[in-house]
Amino acid sequence: KGYEYVLEPSPIPLPLEKPQQTRVLQVSCGRAHSLILTDSEGVFTMGNNSYGQCGRKVVEDETYSESHLIHQLKEFDSRVVQVVCGQDHSLFRTKKGAVYACGWGADGQTGLGHYNITSVPTKLHGDIAGVNIIQVSSYGDCCLAVSDEGDIFGWGNSEYLQLASVTETTQVNVPRHLPFKIGKIKEAACGGTGNIVLTEEGNVFVWGYGILGKGPNLIETAVPEMIPPSLFGWSDFNPDIRVAHVRCGLSQFAALTNRGELFVWGKNLRGCLGTGRMEDQYFPWRVTVPGEVVDVACGVDHMVSMVKSF
Repeated sequence: KGYEYVLEPSPIPLPLEKPQQTRVLQVSCGRAHSLILTDSEGVFTMGNNSYGQCGRKVVEDETYSESHLIHQLKEFDSRVVQVVCGQDHSLFRTKKGAVYACGWGADGQTGLGHYNITSVPTKLHGDIAGVNIIQVSSYGDCCLAVSDEGDIFGWGNSEYLQLASVTETTQVNVPRHLPFKIGKIKEAACGGTGNIVLTEEGNVFVWGYGILGKGPNLIETAVPEMIPPSLFGWSDFNPDIRVAHVRCGLSQFAALTNRGELFVWGKNLRGCLGTGRMEDQYFPWRVTVPGEVVDVACGVDHMVSMVKSF
């Protein structure tokens, strides 16, 4: 039996061949579909498949509410090591550094050179052909990929200047190299209207549109702008403090330092920033958390952090 709402954590029985041995490594959620990555049995998908985002044939008039259908994907050149859900599309990164995509492509977010839906995970080419991709990110309908050499690539929606450094079009349907002169990039995160990257030096850069953390104005910029390291606690007295990870939600940002401190900024939709106030936050603000923050995830109007107690 299915339920309209699930009000408490409930187990999902995956159709595993070796349920005792196989471990789930990662879960990613889109608007109405989910991807599950395992260590030895590949990727499983569930939820809404209206646009092929679950990597299976679109069935007309299929009912998704209360559906128990779980689909196993097998269309990859090597083991999948990262799964990412956009709003209605899916991205998969393999051990060989290739990227595959399926789902809704109206803004070019599948990166497959067209604007149609795709129901089979298909390998991306363009500027990432032959490049070893070590991280992919998506949120809404813009996508970013980071290579082992610290280069960054983007495709999908560019309504908010996310990809305006290489094109004036607002939809980019093939991965493009973004020639930012900001040093080697270590990590990237996509938001709904803005993007954020972390360089190997530990510097944080933002671009796009919104409350980007650069002061009390809405900013629109096609070129990444650095947020001063001092706003994350760096000083002559604390020279070892570095940002270790960056995250994005719909219109909010988060940064984690190597000391386990969490900084947030952006639109404070329904109090999602956890600052104790409802006002928007125009520059990075350290959130008081009773422990060392290990990771954080940002949703549309909420955030969840994983904390190691002191």
